[in-house]
Amino acid sequence: MNIEGKAIRLGDSINTDFIISGRYKFSITDMKELAKHIMEDIDPDFPKKVIPGKSIIVAGKNFGMGSSREQAPLAIKEAGIVAVVAQSFARIFYRNAFNIGLPLVETDTSSISDGDSLSMDFDKGTLKDLTKNIELRSAPLPPVMQKLLQEGGIVAYYKKYGELKL
Repeated sequence: MNIEGKAIRLGDSINTDFIISGRYKFSITDMKELAKHIMEDIDPDFPKKVIPGKSIIVAGKNFGMGSSREQAPLAIKEAGIVAVVAQSFARIFYRNAFNIGLPLVETDTSSISDGDSLSMDFDKGTLKDLTKNIELRSAPLPPVMQKLLQEGGIVAYYKKYGELKL
């Protein structure tokens, strides 16, 4: 499984309230509308930077910390972001993201800049920064997790097949 896109750079400790503000948690239930507000508390222009199907969030340590707000990974995915790359993820965010089919990659992101072109190979566990011509390593994604991502997450897989036979 491979993914390509342009980096949108963020820093460390991006919490779920930064991803999608709590003020929208109950007032907006439509994911398309909610996605229009991602990251607006840290960068009001963030939604304008997203190129649907071509953008990859690149962050530092502890991405997705805070509450277990399931809307956070859903809004990221609905905005058209194809993956999130960070040095580390909050455990509950990591689980919620894979449940809905949002790919996450843990690697050293310190050399990646905003706007860099990236290419990820989940089988090999590589992330190439095509702009800087460097290759970063991450753990290869197990085939079972790749299958779940290709199906849109564990929920979509279960709806399609009626059971979890991987």
